[in-house]
Formats: sequence, C-alpha cells, structure tokens
Amino acid sequence: MATQLISIALAVFTGIYAVLVCYMRAGWFALPFVAKQGIPKTKVSILIAARNEAANIGRTLSDILAQDFPKELLEVIVVDDHSTDHTAAVVCSFATQGVKLLKLNESEPLNSYKKKAISLAIETATGDFIVTTDADCRMEKDWLATVITFAEEKGHVLVSSPVVYSQQKGFFEELQTLEFLYLIGLGAAGIGKKHASTCNGANLAYRRDIFYELGGFNGIDHLASGDDELFLHKVAGKYPDRIGFCKSKAAIVYTDAKSTLGGFINQRRRWASKSTHYKNKGIVALGLAIWTFNLLLLVMGLAPLFFEVGGYAVGGFLIALTLKLTVEAFFLYPLCRFANRVDLLIYLPLLTLLHVVYMVYIGIAGNLGKYQWKGRRVN
Repeated sequence: MATQLISIALAVFTGIYAVLVCYMRAGWFALPFVAKQGIPKTKVSILIAARNEAANIGRTLSDILAQDFPKELLEVIVVDDHSTDHTAAVVCSFATQGVKLLKLNESEPLNSYKKKAISLAIETATGDFIVTTDADCRMEKDWLATVITFAEEKGHVLVSSPVVYSQQKGFFEELQTLEFLYLIGLGAAGIGKKHASTCNGANLAYRRDIFYELGGFNGIDHLASGDDELFLHKVAGKYPDRIGFCKSKAAIVYTDAKSTLGGFINQRRRWASKSTHYKNKGIVALGLAIWTFNLLLLVMGLAPLFFEVGGYAVGGFLIALTLKLTVEAFFLYPLCRFANRVDLLIYLPLLTLLHVVYMVYIGIAGNLGKYQWKGRRVN
C-alpha cells in the first residue's frame, strides 16, 4: 500500500517537475539576445571581496583593466578579507592603474565577512552602478560595456549576467560545468518570466542608490551567504519589472569549477543554506517541489533493494527518470549552445542519476550545521 501511494505521489511530482522545467525553458527564450549599444554613460564601481586569492586576482584585475570601457567612468575596489597570503601585495601592484585596496579589520568573528566587505566597498565607491565579481574570474573585453549599456537602455536597477565554468580539468569538473549551466539557466529563466529567484554574485550589477534605498544587507547580514540572491529578492520585492538578465556571450564571466568533492559539497551547502530565509513563498514552494520530486525518485529507486515491489513501481520509476532526463535535455540544450558546450550533454544521463542523490543530500545538509568557507566554519 505504501509503495502504491509513493508511486502515485511520484507520478504527480514528475508531472509538476516536467511542467516547471518546460516553463523555465520558455523563460530562457523570453529573454532577448543583448548586444553592446554605443558608449556607456554611467560611472561604474567594480567590487571584489578577496581572501587568499594571490594566485588568481592578478589575472582578474588585468581583465578588468583591459575592458573596452571609458576609463573616467571606471573604478575598481578590492577588499582584502583578512588574507594570510600576499593577496594585498598583488592588488597594490595595480595601484598605479587606479585599483583601490581596502582591508577588513574585524576583531570580532562575523558570520558574513563577504557582505561586510561589499558594504565597506560601497561606502567608498563613487559609481552609480555597483558591479560585483570574484577574485578568480575572467572576462572578455566587452563584458562591462555590454552589461552597463543594457542596463542603461532598459532602465534596469539590477542586472544579472551569465557565469560559466571554464578550463575544466577532468571528468568531475565537466560534470560540474553542466550542472552549473542548469543553475544559471534557472536564474535567467526566472528573470525572463518576471519571477526573479536566483543570480550569481560573480556577475551582478545594481544601482548604488537602490542598495541604500533597500537598506543594503540589513536583515540578511547575519547569514554567511546571500549577498547576491537574497539581495535580488529585496530588489524584486520593490522593483520586479526593473530586473534584467544580460543574455549575451560578451557578458559571460568565466570561473573555475571545484577541483575536489569536498570543495564542491561545501560550496553547494553554502548556496543551499539561504533557502530557509527566502521570504517569497512561491520560490520556497518551487524549491520544495523539486526536492520532493528527487526524494520520491530516490526512495523508489532504492525500494527494490529492501522490499518486494510490484512491476508497476519499477516501471513508474523508470518512466519518471526517463522524463526527468528528457525535460532536462530539452532545457539544457539551448543553454549549452549559448555557452558553446553542447559536448557536455553526453554526461547528462549520468548527471540525471547523480542529481537525484545530490539534490536530496544538499537540501538537508545545506540547512543543518556548519560548513567550511574560505578556511572558516560558518553557518
């Protein structure tokens, strides 16, 4: 009897998941392709919170300073978050090119050093638009102009832009790249459907006056994560029609996948830890439905190992898994084309299976206990 009820529930949630994924695919196609429009007119402050990034931040700053963007409208601020390597020295080597270095000097432990760093930088910034990125990112020369002219043309107060993993070293990192495209696609599609839910702080732009109008990170500053996504929700609550996604290859920021399973799990736990603090109940319901679908798949997939189940249960599981694979391929194909990574789709059958276990685990682990981030234990 229990197996029958679970099978029925799985059938229902499989339908819900398929509809949601198709809906999000329509959201991706609702977004227009964006091209750089003329010369930007808005002053921009690019902010980077960096901790122990001496090996990476030099190339990131070089890419930023090489932008095809009016120099008089560009300000670059790096906040050194208590680095124990020579991050500060690397940043100082760019001082003659206008890069400003600030240092966090917190004597008491915080749970949100990154939000503190960004808030400190915004206090110093003189740009009308704030653009955040990470210390291990790479950009093409038209990145900034494409994003800012798009914001100017559309009158957006916040613009999310694509982030893609690059320079994969092996099978594990290629799997992450495909999974990450799925996440970026969901964020873009939500904006396309006027229901902004997620974004990535490695490529995020917003008006400085809006940051202060909405109280900055007040109310979310106790959380280790959420300087991007939870702030997006604040903006969406006040200006839902003035949020855009810059769907342009020129606007892509490239970063690296995690090289170890432990690093990957800690990153995803950090991202998942924000979910219980969402105020938009629709986003919570969406996440819960996806998690429940994967839980039901996992239960039905493992059931034959412990119980005697009927052929209908096994058949229902295989149909649900096949439909999951089909709709995810339907969603991911245009995203892989956009990122020039259609080759990654060969891994989708395996990723579809692993994703079931991963989603269930991260949904629980992300909201329980502490995790490692930048060499610190946070929650």
